[in-house]
Amino acid sequence: MTLKGRENIMLESCKNAQERWGGVHKLIDRWLEDRNELVRVYDALGDTPQALAADREGLQKFCGVLVDYVSAGHFEVYEQLTSEAKAFEDERGLELAKQIYPRIDVITEFALAFNDRCDKGDCSDVTIVAAEFKKLGSMLHERFELEDCLIEVLHNSHKTSDAVQA
Repeated sequence: MTLKGRENIMLESCKNAQERWGGVHKLIDRWLEDRNELVRVYDALGDTPQALAADREGLQKFCGVLVDYVSAGHFEVYEQLTSEAKAFEDERGLELAKQIYPRIDVITEFALAFNDRCDKGDCSDVTIVAAEFKKLGSMLHERFELEDCLIEVLHNSHKTSDAVQA
């Protein structure tokens, strides 16, 4: 699959996630909007070394959106989802989180390393940056799927618990 094809799938996945969970929680709504922005900025950069070299400002914008997104995930959304799972005594959700978070951490580390490289001005070898950018796109796609799985399991479990309590 080409990178452009994967980007279209990523954008469609973002739209589907927002339709499924939009309104569930304002924090998740805002985060899904941030995800859409991340994919749009990623897509706008292109996937060739020449495109990245020609748009250093766009690359910096992407890095800013990327750091905001992964930070919100780790310091706001995941914490909230875990708190909700604990409040609802959702052992399945907590177990899923224990399985998913380590892989999300690996992806976060790669994303932050990419950002640090660009912040330090270590982007002169656009061939390497383009290869890392492509790899990051693939990793972000995986991350979105993991996040969607986590949200779906926690949301469905809590929705059922809310209905029983009502």
